[in-house]
Amino acid sequence: MSRVRKSGGYRELRTFQSATLIYDATYWFCEKYCERYSRMIDQMVQAARSGRQNIAEGSRAAATSSQTELRLVNVARASLEELLLDYEDFLRHRRQPLLSKDDPQAQAVRRVAGNHQSDWSDLTDQQRAVLYAEWLEHDDPFVRANALICLIHQTNYLLDQQIAALEKQFVEEGGYSEQLAARRLQHRSNQTDQTDFPPCPQCGKHMVLRMAKTGKNAGKQFLGCSGYPDCKGAKDL
Repeated sequence: MSRVRKSGGYRELRTFQSATLIYDATYWFCEKYCERYSRMIDQMVQAARSGRQNIAEGSRAAATSSQTELRLVNVARASLEELLLDYEDFLRHRRQPLLSKDDPQAQAVRRVAGNHQSDWSDLTDQQRAVLYAEWLEHDDPFVRANALICLIHQTNYLLDQQIAALEKQFVEEGGYSEQLAARRLQHRSNQTDQTDFPPCPQCGKHMVLRMAKTGKNAGKQFLGCSGYPDCKGAKDL
């Protein structure tokens, strides 16, 4: 039998791929430009790592908990926001300019992903890093920092879309428990000889197993008229 909810597949997510690039570039940035025993190194690297790892963990958790998946993706989003502030602080404390999104250099960084829209997922992590090497391996740390700020903004935008899609899916399809209960109800219906059910007390049609979705009896099974919604006849089991 197929699983109730799909999970995993996070390596194919654009958000995970971009977060991996940010994590690697942050590790190299801190290794090269931050003081060796600075607390900032640990904070920035851990924030970058959290952004990546929570996307993966949320994807795996999707099999059994929609809420856990949503929570972890939100944690990833918050971690990258924290990292964004660290890079902005790095520039401000050194009185270096933060490039606007309309700056030609920022626009060049932003165009890379768009120019590889069709084959982005086919590239390896190393190949994606090469696409940004002009900025992420630059000798000027301020060029690197501004490039990473651009990448974080793009990834956060994608994460916002992912979160909105997960919320919409939860509202429309319910969580794991609801979907599992519905699958169980369908299985019972398939295994039960419904000709044994009494006729509908209102219209006389045959009745089928249903599950209440709202109200005080939410989650409980009952017999409902097969003619629903034209007929709303029902009986308790």
